[in-house]
Amino acid sequence: MGNMKKRLNRLLHSDRQKPSIAAPGKDPQTEIHLSEDLNENLKLLQTVYADCSDVILHQFLIGEQTKALLAYIDGLTNLEEADQHVLAPLQQNIDAEHTLPNIRKKVAVSSIKDVRTVADIIAEVSGGNPVLLMDGQNQGLAFALSKFEKRGIEEPISESVLRGPREGFVETLRINTSMLRRKLRSPNLKIKPMNIGIYSRTPIAIAYIEGIADPGLIQEVTSRLQRIEVDGILGSAAVEELIEDNPYSPFPQLLSTERPDVASAYLLEGHVVVLVDGTPSALIAPVTIVSLLQSPDDYSERYFVGSAIRWLRYIFLFISLLGPSFYVAAVTFHQEMLPTALLLTMAKSREQVPFPALIEALIMETVFEALREAGARLPKQIGQAVSIVGALVIGQAAIAAGIASSPMVLAVAVTGVASFMAPRFTVGIAMRLLRYPMMFLAGFLGLLGLILGVIVILYHLLTLRSFGVPYMSPLAPLKRNDLKDVLWRAPRWKMNTRPHLTGEWNQYRQAPGQQPHPPKGNGEG
Repeated sequence: MGNMKKRLNRLLHSDRQKPSIAAPGKDPQTEIHLSEDLNENLKLLQTVYADCSDVILHQFLIGEQTKALLAYIDGLTNLEEADQHVLAPLQQNIDAEHTLPNIRKKVAVSSIKDVRTVADIIAEVSGGNPVLLMDGQNQGLAFALSKFEKRGIEEPISESVLRGPREGFVETLRINTSMLRRKLRSPNLKIKPMNIGIYSRTPIAIAYIEGIADPGLIQEVTSRLQRIEVDGILGSAAVEELIEDNPYSPFPQLLSTERPDVASAYLLEGHVVVLVDGTPSALIAPVTIVSLLQSPDDYSERYFVGSAIRWLRYIFLFISLLGPSFYVAAVTFHQEMLPTALLLTMAKSREQVPFPALIEALIMETVFEALREAGARLPKQIGQAVSIVGALVIGQAAIAAGIASSPMVLAVAVTGVASFMAPRFTVGIAMRLLRYPMMFLAGFLGLLGLILGVIVILYHLLTLRSFGVPYMSPLAPLKRNDLKDVLWRAPRWKMNTRPHLTGEWNQYRQAPGQQPHPPKGNGEG
């Protein structure tokens, strides 16, 4: 026993420098198999769970003759169900032979798994499932009796819609997968599980529709997740950083959503969805810049309304990136571009401002970003008041003190409103960050610098990939059939085919001829 205990300590601690997360079969803990001696198994578990006061190793007798052990974590296991369906039947069992098949018949639990190694016990107990070990048996049974506090299904605050479902993902992985199952009731919806993290062992699910998703894409997503070797994964953001194509790009290469309907819609187009336990959001791969600028409301309203709102969003996206930069370039280098009346008004408002337009823009943009960040970090009731009142008071005070001109305050305010129109926070913050180098280029080179900055951004977007899919698709490379959901939102009865790069394995999503027609022969007279 002493040699086995030393071996356990050596395996648990000495080989932690380079574990193999991708191959659970090579985990050092899997080398330790259970013994037929219950006392030896008990000492092993006591060593593994030393100084773990919430781990209960309950010893009892089966039928007053066979020693048994029930291991569970207090707070993760449904103790009432364990007492009623596991302990009570076993303690009343007076059969002469106590084997695992007989135990399965006595215990009224729907899901029972076999455990044969220490790693199996750790995985099941950490998931809230109590594990039963018996004397004379070199394996045990794990019962699906987990129970822990979880948040109810609510509407996602960051993706609220005017018309559509009012439900969002929660922090429990199994609830999130069930929400996908409820919307896609087909056995072709596949959900592959895995665990990532040496200490966290975070459950992760890869969801896709077999027959629609590209098998190569599924394999690529799986391989990227399997090669992650970290201490722990505590959220989907960590997974996103570890599997994206270009980690130095300011643009997101995976789409994060809290809405099951959005995730289901992307699954039907051939995308892959990654769900992380403990995070109320799903990661969708691959994505394009066009998909990041689409909102669920585009498909909830009539198609011409959705198209108009989408164009408004595109226009204000450019304003959020180039608004202050164009103002700085025009005021500093290209006054001839402005109408005479407007130029005189702006010159009059800038008489008391001691800074050049570039410094003025940098000050106001930084103050505006600070107010926005303060409003987001403060409690909800206070944050809104601080951000609104602070912007009004500081803007007016800056004009009165001669620190900023009124046209500059107006330009910064319009730019701030434009950045709020981005349907995804990750896209909005990317535009906010790129706004600063664009202002520097405009302040030093004028419109020439502005054009150079736009060319560099376009070049980066054209070379960027998301799991092999061009980021600017279907605009570059141009796919005419896919433009029906890019520049405008075509009617649903015209969207017969899936996007080319994600749905080529099952091209058609609906039968042709779905356009509605008024009934014939119902006229009067």
